[in-house]
Amino acid sequence: MTELRVYLPIEDLRPQFAAYLSSPTRARGYPPFEGQHSLIIEVAPALAIHRITDLALKSNPAMEPGILYTERQFGLLELHSNKMEELEAAGGAILQGIGAKPQDQLRPQILYHDIIEDLSDQHAVILNRSRDASLLVPGVALLIYEMAPALFACVAANEAERAAPNAVINDVQMMGASGRIFMSGKPGDLAVARDTITRKLESIKGR
Repeated sequence: MTELRVYLPIEDLRPQFAAYLSSPTRARGYPPFEGQHSLIIEVAPALAIHRITDLALKSNPAMEPGILYTERQFGLLELHSNKMEELEAAGGAILQGIGAKPQDQLRPQILYHDIIEDLSDQHAVILNRSRDASLLVPGVALLIYEMAPALFACVAANEAERAAPNAVINDVQMMGASGRIFMSGKPGDLAVARDTITRKLESIKGR
């Protein structure tokens, strides 16, 4: 029995988040670009993601998989396309194949968020050692946001960038027990990003 944990369509990838998904450590397949659309799916057990991939690619061989990854417990697949209709068709084939509906996914849980103003030099340096996106600069404000399941960090980061385009995405941790977003900039921009993430997560239906 395949459990659908996340079924996440993301419209109109923003420049920073698209670039993050295209980085070598994340995009193990075809890199997405700004303006494309994405569908991200997580299932359990982990190896069931290969059946998900098979259903998607046989429904549309032109579909581009960006990430195919298995953790200990969960498997995840990211697909992207210039046309949302193609992703919807692939998603429909996946859902039909496993006998699931989008609302069968888990509902996002907000675990923690905070805005730290005037980031210290030492704090920026130690965070930069583990970041996957842009460098943190001392003196900026830092938004940290944690949610579960981890993949919801993807839509959260994309929507936050859309609402606050002057904020910088420093890291998006989308795999593991929880998802985490690190964004920096002016406190006002980060407050907009935080509130946008909260509204988006609260609007997603699930069990």
